[in-house]
Order: sequence, then structure tokens, then C-alpha cells
Amino acid sequence: MSHLLHKPFGSHGEVHRITPEDAGWRYVGFSLHRLRAGDRAGDLTGDREVILVMVEGKARIEAAGRDWGELGERMDVFDKTPPHCLYVPNGQQWQAEATTDCVIAACSAPGRGGHEARRIGPDGITLTERGKGTNTRHINNIAMEDQDYADSLLVTEVFTPAGHWSSYPSHRHDEDDFPRITYLEETYYHRLNPSNGWAIQRVYTDDGSLDENMAVKDGDVVCVPRGHHPCGAPYGFEMYYLNVMAGPRRNWRFVPAPEVEWIMERDKG
Repeated sequence: MSHLLHKPFGSHGEVHRITPEDAGWRYVGFSLHRLRAGDRAGDLTGDREVILVMVEGKARIEAAGRDWGELGERMDVFDKTPPHCLYVPNGQQWQAEATTDCVIAACSAPGRGGHEARRIGPDGITLTERGKGTNTRHINNIAMEDQDYADSLLVTEVFTPAGHWSSYPSHRHDEDDFPRITYLEETYYHRLNPSNGWAIQRVYTDDGSLDENMAVKDGDVVCVPRGHHPCGAPYGFEMYYLNVMAGPRRNWRFVPAPEVEWIMERDKG
């Protein structure tokens, strides 16, 4: 199995924990909690900021010295409704108590104390279409660079119809050369509908020094340290993923793979 592909290490409680040390990089962290009603989860943020994403279900959340009440509304991620999220700055703690069965993602990156704790969504998050033809997919932007919600984190959800491609045309963001390109590490948390399905993610560099083709299943996480990273959903299986990106600057700039530059130029029209 590819070292970039992470299987959940259980079906209940914390089922993913990816730290920068584990991933062999510097910025992105990701953990996932699958809770039953009444279960609790929590953590200290330390020197990192966190965006909690209610992927599914509902939970009462306390964070940064405040009770934020019950967050969550979407009971099935493939309802595609905007998620309820919470930003927690560095130097704080958070705790969640599930009020229904729920899935909570904790997305993290270095924090600098530049933002206060705040709710993000569902207001202000609108499902938008991107791409053309079988490259069409739908986006819930949670905290991208045009939203001044975080010091480092960039977080978004993507829904890819069955038979379509996503994170495509192939592109990379693995150099710190702004404004041409930015260095951003990235994780993909995948879900499939139906859940017994599979999808494909390829991670590859132009020189071939990295070239991994992975069959991803419901609940898997893929780490993208560098290179291009397209995904494909086969006919019959809809794909969701939650993206977490971070790097030395909070800007998303990429360059396409040489073999697909013509597609990007054509589709601008």
C-alpha cells in the first residue's frame, strides 16, 4: 500500500490522526472523530490553529472558553448542504459532545494568534459549480484565501459526480514562488456514495520521482506532499473529499501538468 494512503484505524472514536511529523512535512495536520450520541472528543491546539468541520451529525462544542451550542445539521454528507464549522486559534482547547451520531474533522496548521474563535458556516457557504463536462464538480468553500478566517489554513469540500474527474486538470502547488506558484501541503479525506465503492487518486511529479496510483475507499485519507494529484470517480460512485491545505503563505497558486495545459487554455473560453 502507498505510504501516502491512510486507512482509518477503527470505526469508532478517533479514526485518523495525521501529524506533520507522521507525514514528513511541516504544516498540515488532520484528525477525524466518528462519535456516537453521548461520546466526547477534544484536544489542545497548542501552537496550531484548528478548524472543526461537522462532516455529518450534530455535537455541542465548547472551545476557547465559550459554549458554542449545538453545531451541525447535515446528517448525510452527500446531502451537500453547507457544513457547520468552528475556528479555534492556537493556545486554546476544544471539546465536543455528540448529540447524534456524528463525524467531526479537525483540520490544523501553524497558528499565529491572528484570529479569534468564530463560527464558519452554514451562512456564507454556497455550493458552487466548477469545471466543464465530465470535469464538473461542486464546491463548498469553508476557508479559502478570499475569506480571512485563519492564519494558515485553507479548507474546502468537493463533491464529484459519478463518472467525473476532480482536482483536474492535473496541477501542483509544491514550490514557494509566489505569485506563480505557492507551496501547500494537502490532505484529502474521501467519502464514497454508495459507501462500498472506490475511486482513484494519482499523485505524481513531472520527473516521475513520485508516481503513486491509489484505489481510495470510503473513509480513506491521502497525503499530497508534492506533485499533481487528480481524482477520478467511476460510473456508479459519487465522491466527496474534504481538502486541508497549508504552507508558508495563505495563498493557493498552482501550475498545471505539461500534458494538460492545453485543456486549461481551451476551457478558459
